[in-house]
Amino acid sequence: MMTEQMGAVRTPGRPRSEKAEKAIIDAAMDMIAEGTGVAELSIEAIAARAGVGKTTIYRRWSNKEELVVDALASLKAPIPELAGTSVRDDVILYLSAMQLETHHPRTRCIMNIALSESERFPHLAERFREIVVRPRREVLRSAIQRGVDSGELRADVDVEVAMAALSGAMMFFTKWRDDDAELPADLAERIADLILQGLRP
Repeated sequence: MMTEQMGAVRTPGRPRSEKAEKAIIDAAMDMIAEGTGVAELSIEAIAARAGVGKTTIYRRWSNKEELVVDALASLKAPIPELAGTSVRDDVILYLSAMQLETHHPRTRCIMNIALSESERFPHLAERFREIVVRPRREVLRSAIQRGVDSGELRADVDVEVAMAALSGAMMFFTKWRDDDAELPADLAERIADLILQGLRP
């Protein structure tokens, strides 16, 4: 006869270990940052470095591309919550978040690999755009559109081109600079003020 001491029935399978998942993500990021391309990356090598079995990885990710996408997404700073008080304040906050993401060499290295290998791994590139790029683009698009609607910016502003000008200027400094010199503390303000000046009524 069953007794109350048996407790609740356990569901099939073991709960995933957050510690193991973090070790796996860290292992993948470290290997890529050290120069291992996505093509050369293997589940076996990641498992060995993380100190887990291959089955532990496959319970969470169906292939290495999905694992790399999660690793890349984990490096991105949270999408900034823009207050909507002014288009200038919102744009500066957004650009500052972009700049912050590039402070660590490992982050820059992995982001560059994600972009450079997009042709060889189109699924990886598409998932990266879906998880990381598009949500951030929507935040910036909304900020500029609010500026147009409020009259802070001209009614005829091309929102897509304005987005490209603002984010492209920050990428010029953070991803294409010639050296590792510290970026100016007021870089976001300088970019925002220069570009928004041409978009105001």
